[in-house]
Amino acid sequence: MTPGPDLQQLITTIKTDAGSDDELQQLATAAATINELTTTSDAALGFFVDRARGAGKSWVEISAVLGVSKQAAHKRFADSWTSKPALDRYTERTKAVVAAAADVARERNHAFIGTEHLLLAFFTQPQAVATLVLLAHGITADSVGAAVDVESPAGPKSAEQTLDADNPPYTRRTAHVLQGAVGEALTLGHNYVGTEHLLLAFYRDQAGVATKILLQQGLDEATAWNDIRTILDRITK
Repeated sequence: MTPGPDLQQLITTIKTDAGSDDELQQLATAAATINELTTTSDAALGFFVDRARGAGKSWVEISAVLGVSKQAAHKRFADSWTSKPALDRYTERTKAVVAAAADVARERNHAFIGTEHLLLAFFTQPQAVATLVLLAHGITADSVGAAVDVESPAGPKSAEQTLDADNPPYTRRTAHVLQGAVGEALTLGHNYVGTEHLLLAFYRDQAGVATKILLQQGLDEATAWNDIRTILDRITK
């Protein structure tokens, strides 16, 4: 295990980053640094909790590893799955995909926004990194749409409902993906959430409709990861 910075190293780093001998400036820098470390640590821990849950591990097993009660582990991590996802780090293109997912749900006469709607919404942004990865593997709007018809058939016209734009009815799995994308961005060292991070977040839950479809159509997590890195390397050169 690689050790983190010790206290003296952290103090030295904060003083350097502050760029001033002023005590208040150093305090402000320390507060910002510690907050960032805490946020990153929480996201990293949540990433591995998500992995464990996606692999079928129980909250009892997870809480035992974390050294907390089942109730504490469940409250800290499970409750966030159903809360309204924070989209402040999302790129405009990614926000457009999320918005389009609601349109897809309406078109299918669904009163909820599932991972299948989010997957179909990628194709509204043909130049998005996630969409480029899908198309490179022959996964198209038509092939995904046909698979969604099997896994989550469109509802009857009479069942159509207006989705609340201010409080979208995300399923728990969709909220999980939207929030998990932040962890995927941190893993890649990015300070933004792109469509590629949404795509990777699907694989956190093997039981999700979108994940099932991706695997059925031949795109596993390792391949998606490698393709994303290749595209991003090409873009940044």
